[in-house]
Amino acid sequence: MDRTAVDSVWAFARLPFGVYIPAFRSTVPAQGRVAVQEAMALLPMPPLEGAGAALEPDFGETHGNLKRDNPHGMKILIVGNGGREHALLWKLKKDVPEAELFATRPNPGMASLATGVDLSADDVSGLASWAEGNAITLTVVGPEIPLANGIGDVFRKRGLPLFGPSAAAARIESSKAFAKELMSRAGVPTATHRCFTRLEEAEAFLREHGAPVVVKASGLAAGKGAIVCHTLDEALEAARSMLGESTFGEAGQEIVVEAFMEGEELSIFGITDGRHVVPLLASQDHKRVGEGDTGPNTGGMGAYAPVPAATTEVMDIVQDRIFLPVLDALERAATPFRGVLYAGIMLTADGPQVVEFNCRFGDPETQVVLPLMEAPLLELMLAVARGGSIAGEAPSFATGAALNTVLVSAGYPGGYEKGKEVTIPTELAEDPDLLVFHAGTRRDEDRVVTSGGRVLSVVGLGSDLETAREHSLRGADAIAFEGKTFRRDIGWRVFAERETTGS
Repeated sequence: MDRTAVDSVWAFARLPFGVYIPAFRSTVPAQGRVAVQEAMALLPMPPLEGAGAALEPDFGETHGNLKRDNPHGMKILIVGNGGREHALLWKLKKDVPEAELFATRPNPGMASLATGVDLSADDVSGLASWAEGNAITLTVVGPEIPLANGIGDVFRKRGLPLFGPSAAAARIESSKAFAKELMSRAGVPTATHRCFTRLEEAEAFLREHGAPVVVKASGLAAGKGAIVCHTLDEALEAARSMLGESTFGEAGQEIVVEAFMEGEELSIFGITDGRHVVPLLASQDHKRVGEGDTGPNTGGMGAYAPVPAATTEVMDIVQDRIFLPVLDALERAATPFRGVLYAGIMLTADGPQVVEFNCRFGDPETQVVLPLMEAPLLELMLAVARGGSIAGEAPSFATGAALNTVLVSAGYPGGYEKGKEVTIPTELAEDPDLLVFHAGTRRDEDRVVTSGGRVLSVVGLGSDLETAREHSLRGADAIAFEGKTFRRDIGWRVFAERETTGS
């Protein structure tokens, strides 16, 4: 073994247990990694004690290339309490019904599946201490803010398995300017752009280049920071609201002005170990509040899956020209991304191009993708959280369809009232073709009341999209709360295409 190999093995040996291999690729030379693997194979794995014992594999069987843990004694913590987190909790409960599940301040829908943890999703240090003290096997983070604030870094320093990227890697969502620069370096197809922090410079650029353009707050804006501007006046107003009036606060202190792209959008989640990526079923979100995709952007008014436009050819292009080059660029920058990388894709005349990247599962898309996923999600998450490889994995999905109609409070995405009583007929819970995921709800004594803009996701399942839509709308009509608002045209592109072609 040469000097480089010896140094590499020594560097790895000094790392705390639970720090995964990609984290030290920047310090261990490539030629030394084989030596590390060979040396590790010769070393016996000592038994773990205390909280770190959550990392000790107790394998019962194998699924694909992944080892399946013995579910007895497994403890899983979900961070977050919206519709996406309810869907994640539902899926993990389905994967491992014997596991003990926990969730941070769960909404009423989640409370029946998990034990509540009275900590905020943003309380990074408090959650790490709680997870360590309770020997949590796996922590799954739903929202982007804890990831951007470094929950992944804090957990990994303590040797606690967590599914989600580091704060540095999460910049792919928390800074659109960073994401654009990264894509440029990696040669990933995306709209041309310019970044601005000074209003007068942005205004001069817009007057020179005109419209249509898209003006985006660079930081985190709860999915509402992208404004499609069809006229110069709209573009100037968007820039002024962000840079001049601080409409989005710190998130809008830097803006990205990019060329307008035309086409059909896809949302694609890629589970990744930092090098390999396992794409899940493509879905399509509906951001605009009004039917026919009109009105202001929201966090999402509905979604459906699968998407006919997401052909095998498209998915191969997304993997080979988008996911893998971006992951390689992040690794080269010593910020490997491990978790789920969400790619918002526009199918333009020039091929798939990136609209945005997110560092977590999307909402409302998660609510239609996971119910169609037949393979276990847990094993992929555990492998990633523990620093393993998911190379060669290809999870199976049902052949049917799922459609999510989001019920929102009157006035959303603007101001809205809270505390409206929600009535969900008991027969909906017994319907095998319907799932109701809670989002902006809370319990008020013996009542469930609204607590947010997006209140419920009503997911219809069926053998085809038409049937799934019928089930979803039937559920949406049956649920009652004052001011209930929703779109009846989720999936409209597919149905319009069928009417045009007569298929």
